[in-house]
Formats: sequence, C-alpha cells, structure tokens
Amino acid sequence: MLMFIAAAVFAGGMNAQDANSPLATMDVTLQRAIEIALAENPTIKVAEKEIEIKKVADQEAWQNLLPDVSVNLSLQHTLLAAEMKLNGMTFKMGRDGVNTAAGMATLNLPLFAPAVYQAMKLTKEDVKLAQEKARSSKLDLVNQVTKAYYQVLLAQDSYNVIEQSYKISKENFDVVNAKFGQGRVSEYDKISAEVQMRGLSSSLVSAKAGLSNAKLQLKVLMGVTANVDLNVNDKLQNYENDLKLVELESADSELANNTALRQLDLNERMLERNLKMQRTNFMPTVAFQLTGQYQSLYNDSWNVFDYPWSPSASMSFVVNIPLFKASNFTKLKTSKLQIAQLQDTRVNTQRQLSMAVKVYKDNMASSMAQVNSNREAVVQADKAVAIASKRYEVGRGTILELNQSEVSLTQAQLTYNQSIYEYLTNKADFEYTLGRENF
Repeated sequence: MLMFIAAAVFAGGMNAQDANSPLATMDVTLQRAIEIALAENPTIKVAEKEIEIKKVADQEAWQNLLPDVSVNLSLQHTLLAAEMKLNGMTFKMGRDGVNTAAGMATLNLPLFAPAVYQAMKLTKEDVKLAQEKARSSKLDLVNQVTKAYYQVLLAQDSYNVIEQSYKISKENFDVVNAKFGQGRVSEYDKISAEVQMRGLSSSLVSAKAGLSNAKLQLKVLMGVTANVDLNVNDKLQNYENDLKLVELESADSELANNTALRQLDLNERMLERNLKMQRTNFMPTVAFQLTGQYQSLYNDSWNVFDYPWSPSASMSFVVNIPLFKASNFTKLKTSKLQIAQLQDTRVNTQRQLSMAVKVYKDNMASSMAQVNSNREAVVQADKAVAIASKRYEVGRGTILELNQSEVSLTQAQLTYNQSIYEYLTNKADFEYTLGRENF
C-alpha cells in the first residue's frame, strides 16, 4: 500500500508538469531496472552512509588507547589571603593583592584498559551488522523491482491479449452488422456481437490503466524522472523455458544466507561482546601519567612575562581496582536475558522462514503444472474459435457459440500468463528468503 501511495504521489508530480514536455523513452530489461534502482534509490545510499559512520566509530574506539595530552593555564589574584589560627597565634597563608600563575601539561596513557579492548571488538561487529543491513536493503529492493517488472509484463501481456480479442470482436461485429443489413442474420446476433465488442472495449481501457500504473510503480522503485516512458520489450512467455522444479534441501543450508537470520546472529555476537565488556567492570585498570608544571607565586604585577617561574615535574602509575558496585551485577543479568531472548527469537524466525521456503517451492511446482495445462488450454481454445467461426460462417453455428469460444480463448490466454507470473513472483520471494544476490 505504501508503494501504491508513492506511485500516486509520483503521478501527481507528473500531472503538475508541463503537458507539452516531451517524454523520453527508456528501454528497460530486468537487469537494467535492477542496476538503475541500486544506483538511484535513496535507501541504498542511506545504508552505505551508515556503514561509513560505523567505520568512523571503529576508529574512535581504538583511538582511546592513544595518549591524552592536555594543557591547563591559570592566573589567580588573591584579594584576601586565608588565615590560620593555632594556639592563640594567627598565621597568614599567603599575601593579599598578589597574583599566582601556573601552567601545567599532563599526559595520560592507558596501559591496561580491558573495556577499551572489548569496545574495539564490539565496533567491528557493529560494522559487520551495518554491512549486512545494507545487503538486506539491496536484497529487498531487488526483490521489489523484480516483482514490479514481472507485474509490468503481466499487465502488458494482458493488455495485448485483450486488445487482440477486441480486434477480433470488432471484426466479427462488422461482419455481423453487414449481414444484418442484408437481412441474413437476426438482430439478436447483431446485439450479441456488439455487446461482446463493447465489453472488451471497457476491459481494454482498464487493462491500459493497469499497465500505466504498473510502469509507474516500477519507475518509483527505479528512481527515474517523471518524464520518462519505459519501453519493456519483453513478455512472460519468454520465461517459460526457465521454469523448473526446486530441489528440497535442509533448512540450515538453505537459510545460511538469509539476511534476517544473519542479522540476528550478528546481534547475538554483539550482545555477547557487550556482556564481556560489562565483565571488565570487575577488572582493574592501569594508566601512566606524566605531569609538568611551571608556577610563580606572590607577584605584585600583571605582566606574566616578568614573573619568576619555577618548574616541577612528576610521573605516576595509577591503578584503579573496583571492589563493589551493585549495578554491575544487574547489568550482567540483563545482558544474559537479552541473549537468551534473541536465541528464542532466532529459533522462531528460522521456523517461519523454513515454512515460507516450502510454501514458495510448493507454489512454484503448482504454477509449473498450471503452465503446462494452461498452454494446452490456449491451443484447444484457439482451435475452438476457428471451428466456431467456420460453423457460424456456413450457418451451422450460433453467435452465442462464437462469443463463448472467444471468451474462452481470452480467459485461457490470461490464465496462462497469470500462471507464469505466479511462478516468477514466487521464485523472486524464494530467492529473497534464501538471501541470493542476483545483482
């Protein structure tokens, strides 16, 4: 429904354009449509940008192991120095109205930081997840474009069938109308032929609108401009030789490349990595710190360049040992529950996908049987039209037989095309479920 809404919006944009603007014609095949969609569709570009963002986050993770250098400059003016009283005596802690200046540079270098190591591994898994999501977007787009292309073929073939039936019915009407003028046939025959022709004329208008909407939906997926007319020089009958039965395999081997299961596996690995990161909250950290300082005390002037400076430096190793933090234990429990929940979700998803794969296979097999049967039905219906037409010409048959034979031929041709279409769409969904990359 979202696709049809987008098509309606797209159509509104087309109507808003200049009516005199010429339409460019683009020859489209299935492979060409997929290539254009992958190059122009914004969803694919968004997914690629997401991969770049994750790669930058991966760089940021290992940069936490690099030294951290900072400089701190301070200038303090003492308005009133503090006093300390001890045993009845008062001691002035500094001088009033003087300046104290200091400049300090500090270098911090982590020597042992287990949380950073786990964060680095976590971001790498996040990059893989972003890549799989981008692959999922491509698979989904290819699936939609493929089915939209087959929908165009179905609409186009249906239009051609109805158009051909309309031409035949119009020729029959012209012949019957001429005979009626000569008094050789009854008015009932003329009315029946005219009703047949007008009914097919209405169906032809509907088929043309359906073809236009199918092409519009394909253009929306391809991301082409509104003033482009798609020329699809193809038909469903060309794919009849590609129809074949699919061998049943084990569910695990079939669904190994399914994007939903692969994303669940990557999410589980990220949760496990996050669990290891939380366990680092119980581990000590070691850091090295180097500090250098210049300081000048009790200066009466504001000119810092005339101050007498005295340097100092220090080096230290800092070890931080966590002893107890209650929230660390609850975080571990939450992560374990999330992993168990994800595992149950994966089992359920795999069962549903296995069932969907079997349904697609059964539908493909059913469509193949229908194609073979419908092909013979078209041949027989064509013969029936020829016989009914000849019988009517020699006066042995009725206009009702002729109309019924033509309706049966039209229905057989439409059903034949529909069975091929159903096989191809089930095959597209089957390959999408298995994660096959046809691009």
